[in-house]
Amino acid sequence: MTAEPPVAQRVSLEWDERGGVTVHMDGSPQSHVQPDDPTLLVFEYVQHLALAIAALSPGPLGVTHVGGAGLTLPRWVEATRPGSPQIVLEPDAALTELVRREIPLPRRHRIRVRPVDGLTGVRALKPGSADVVATDAYAAGRVPAELAGTAYAHEVARVLRPDGVALWNLADEPGLRWVARVVATVASTLPHVALIATHEVLKGRRFGNSVLVAGASPLPVEALRRDVARAHLPTGLREGVALTRFLAGARPFGVTGEPSPPPPEAGRWRVR
Repeated sequence: MTAEPPVAQRVSLEWDERGGVTVHMDGSPQSHVQPDDPTLLVFEYVQHLALAIAALSPGPLGVTHVGGAGLTLPRWVEATRPGSPQIVLEPDAALTELVRREIPLPRRHRIRVRPVDGLTGVRALKPGSADVVATDAYAAGRVPAELAGTAYAHEVARVLRPDGVALWNLADEPGLRWVARVVATVASTLPHVALIATHEVLKGRRFGNSVLVAGASPLPVEALRRDVARAHLPTGLREGVALTRFLAGARPFGVTGEPSPPPPEAGRWRVR
């Protein structure tokens, strides 16, 4: 039997002519980092995660990131809200070592990476210790089942401060039925929810990413609407009655949940 290759062999860094770096895992682009300008976000879902964080009150934030890869979002938070204490839960220690060596973090940052999976790491955090919990973790191109279930949602809610927000980067097929089940699962614990995605994804025209925004307190919907309208790509916000209609019939997951659908082959899952 052939042994599984070390994780580091499955990771590569691709530098572009502008000095940016794309982190590839198992041949697929995982994240993009612009070391000289961490506010430049290339991937649309990272822009949407940042948009949701930007809508919060100004000043430093306590942010927990579930999933690290190139540490793109932690770098953005450090650049836009200096001094923010951040915890990154990334079980792939070899990946973190490679990224920190080849794409160093800024000086005097407060980003701490822990080599642990999301559910285990969040369970170890103190209650009410985070303003934001951002879940952006994939294994073989899919969101792990344990990050879509009620056990994880309850732990995230426990860690959030009363006015904090939880974010999930979710990938799904046209129709977003898996996303609807995740939203229904999270809403049973964090009742205020909204979805951010490009219009193509929200209208079910292609496989793509949606960002779930959830909280125990009302969300900054007006700020989200304003920033969504100014997004670089045509982007929509689904909340209120529209989101309730979207969730009709969606059955919440149990304790563990189910993994997200497998990513399509290049060029597939587009509905004309």
